[in-house]
Amino acid sequence: METLRFGYRYFRRNLLISVFAEILSFAGILAELLLPLLSGFMIDFVIRGTEINEESGGIFHFLLDGRFGDVHTFRLFWSAALVFLVMVLIRIVFIYIRDLIQEKVGLDLETDLRYATYDKLMELDSDTISDYNSGELLQILNSDTIMFKELFCHRIPYLGDSFFMIITVFVLIAYIDVTFVYIPLVMSVILVFAIIDFKKKAKKNFSTIRKASSAMNLTTQENIGGVRIVRSFVNEELEKKKFKRVNLDYCDANIKQINLTANFEMTFNTVRQIAYIGTIILASIRVMNGDLTVGFILSASSYVVRFMSDMNSVNNNIFNMQQQIVSGLELKHFMEKESVTPDKGSLSFHSGTPDIELKDVCLDIEGQKVLDHITLSIPYGKKIGIVGETGSGKSILIKTILRIKEITSGSITIDGSDIRDYPLNVLRDVFSCVFQDVFLFSNTIESNIAFSRPHADQKLIREAAVHAKADGFINELEERYQTIIGERGIGISGGQKQRISIARCFLKNAPVFVLDDLTSALDVNTERLLLQEINEKYSEKTLIISAHRLSSVTGCDEIIYMREGRIEERGSFDKLMKLNGSFARVYKIQMEQKENKEVEYG
Repeated sequence: METLRFGYRYFRRNLLISVFAEILSFAGILAELLLPLLSGFMIDFVIRGTEINEESGGIFHFLLDGRFGDVHTFRLFWSAALVFLVMVLIRIVFIYIRDLIQEKVGLDLETDLRYATYDKLMELDSDTISDYNSGELLQILNSDTIMFKELFCHRIPYLGDSFFMIITVFVLIAYIDVTFVYIPLVMSVILVFAIIDFKKKAKKNFSTIRKASSAMNLTTQENIGGVRIVRSFVNEELEKKKFKRVNLDYCDANIKQINLTANFEMTFNTVRQIAYIGTIILASIRVMNGDLTVGFILSASSYVVRFMSDMNSVNNNIFNMQQQIVSGLELKHFMEKESVTPDKGSLSFHSGTPDIELKDVCLDIEGQKVLDHITLSIPYGKKIGIVGETGSGKSILIKTILRIKEITSGSITIDGSDIRDYPLNVLRDVFSCVFQDVFLFSNTIESNIAFSRPHADQKLIREAAVHAKADGFINELEERYQTIIGERGIGISGGQKQRISIARCFLKNAPVFVLDDLTSALDVNTERLLLQEINEKYSEKTLIISAHRLSSVTGCDEIIYMREGRIEERGSFDKLMKLNGSFARVYKIQMEQKENKEVEYG
């Protein structure tokens, strides 16, 4: 029920039109279910010419009052045929309209679910999203939304149709002769127990199928994204074996479900045949005793077969619902995920020159202290360099300022207010960022640069590219700024990707530039020119730059050297060199390596 309550929140706006569609469906079904009675009427009074009495014809007795023709005449035949045609048309038209409504409602619900899940994905922080692998996320945003839509727009209405048909058929069987009721009742009890057992096993199987599908999606996506790595390590056979394993797991899970379905179908078909044969035998006895007409044998046997088919339809709907309920539960759990970085702030910035202050900041991740009592003052316009060994906490420190990571203790303030008091979108609008892991979208170079300002003038876009030292290589491309780059920037080099991301940062032109190891893929000369461009064109901006290459931070007002989440040394470049500590030692090593490379390559 919790799954249905969750889904109803998105379905309820379509409730009235769905109820109308179901009323049409019931009317169409009723017209269809009366056809066997009319067929029996035609056999008895049109073909055989059975003698008429007060109860003859049942609900179609009005056809025997003489206005529509006498018994065993073509006039009665055409009258009955016209009624037959009208009921068939009612069934066709009503079911057609119902199907159109259901499909429209289904598309609306699927669209709403996609919007909701995608909005949730955008809302959740990276730590919460990391609880899912990419295969699971694709399953939730794509397959699960379709499956859950099917539950409300097809499965539940079809289940309602099946129950309506069972009740109506049961009444019609009793109307013909109450003795015919006992056979389907006994058989249905057997089927109910079979359905309950089948339902439990089907739900478990569908959960296994879903997990296997997620694993296969993940493996496929990883190999698409990492195809160059696979080929460079000549590891195609290993990846083929990995895919074969998850593919076989998915196949085995589905085969198990097929076997379960086949076993139930065998049980159902056996019960249905017993019910049909039993009805024919009972009906024949009743006819021979003169209690029923021949036409009623046709009607009764048709209704018993229909009753058993409707029981099977109930089972099939319940069977499919298990898969959709599993998908609904996954959607519900995803939508109820709470971000570890709550967005509850309400303040706004009144200044375009933000001052940033970190006081005694600590961050623990899984019991390990990643940042240890960091205190740092960054007034507007200051240039801060953050360096240290790999794993020293440089990138984590930047993520805490952006509230990508939530600190454990201490405080981070902007203009005197805690960053948690600002809405996330307001806070992050203060920063222009270049992250260590560069990501470009499958779009034009121009669109990637203008990501933060989609309607920016082309002149501004090109100026940002010029400042980022990207304009040169872009103009060498055949389509220049309209060149479509592949997923994650495939088709251009790492350095080119990095310069496009830097241009994106420049175009946003926020008060604070945050550059996380931006020059890692750039040569020394391009790095020098780029840093010079930043100092000349964006000198008034606050600059927070994290780097492995210490030459990237030599022009900063203050440099902090980090080790194991702590600030080990701090000061200007000249001060740190005079200190002759860890920073000076690493700097000298890097300079010596640079000189050796220059000598080696002449």
